[in-house]
Amino acid sequence: MAQQAYMTETDNGDSGPERPGSRLRRLGHRLFDGWRGDPGIWRRGIVLAVLGLLLALVMLVHSRIPNRLGNLGSLTETFLPWVGVAIPVLLVLAVVRRSATALIALLLPAIVWLNLFGGLLTDKSGGSGGDLMVATHNVNADNPDPAATAADVAGSGAQVLALEELPASALPVYEKALAPTYKYHAVVGTVGLWSKYPMTDVQAVDIKLGWQRAMRATVATPEGSVAVYVAHMPSVRVKVEAGFTARQRDKSADALGEAIADEPLKRVVLLGDLNGTMNDRSLNAVTSQLRSTQGAAGSGFGFSWPASFPMARIDQIMVKGVEPESSWTLPRTGSDHLPVAARVKM
Repeated sequence: MAQQAYMTETDNGDSGPERPGSRLRRLGHRLFDGWRGDPGIWRRGIVLAVLGLLLALVMLVHSRIPNRLGNLGSLTETFLPWVGVAIPVLLVLAVVRRSATALIALLLPAIVWLNLFGGLLTDKSGGSGGDLMVATHNVNADNPDPAATAADVAGSGAQVLALEELPASALPVYEKALAPTYKYHAVVGTVGLWSKYPMTDVQAVDIKLGWQRAMRATVATPEGSVAVYVAHMPSVRVKVEAGFTARQRDKSADALGEAIADEPLKRVVLLGDLNGTMNDRSLNAVTSQLRSTQGAAGSGFGFSWPASFPMARIDQIMVKGVEPESSWTLPRTGSDHLPVAARVKM
């Protein structure tokens, strides 16, 4: 009797074990049998169809959303990949509503999203190759355990390491913890660069803040010299009365872009917290000159902030004159950002 509960009659009249595929087919038939001959499937779900088309429109014309009103365009571009989360939600609602119109309309935002971000879903990394490993980490001025954070990032294996948001009170802790791994280091304002290779031409980079949050150094690797920039762009805020406030960040990004454009060395690596994603048009002065290692050779979106639930990659490793081999996020430390790392071929 117990065995009969798992038996079903086959097409030729025999009995045999029920296959999982048969169950799925029966479930599909039950789900869509009620749709046949129902003229309402084309009239229902108009609102869902309109919402789907609006999603597609936002993704298609995101670069034309104006920034005049609370920097709405930059805010949209910062979290643009998350627009896709609404697509499966609308899809479920369309099935529940039994709306063919909505289902067909939702094909458009799905295609647009895949065209924009589908490439980030694949693993483009070249493994552990590359001549140089670099890493960057906004360590957070309020980090409760700077020594542990320093040990974590030093243990990543990076030959060149950039740290941002270094408070003067904790700087000696970072210097002491990183000294056994990195023979050379320099600190300018609240950003620092640690290297296993000699560094020369260390200088501050003026990003129009009035205080120092960017620097540049020449690192002499065994494969040749590379100009390494470290930058911490001003923070952005989302305010009810002012929207996405990023004017100072945008001004600093333009100044950093000018410095990189004037760089005499052909090999350039930019490490830092840019407080913006590669989609953010306000960073064009920088992103138009450099390649994102995550976009070129990463696996997934590489979101780095906030560390508790990463939603955006605002911590960037960008290069020109060298070839990205792989890019990834490192395990969480005591900071509210995740460290990010990359390997490049000189």
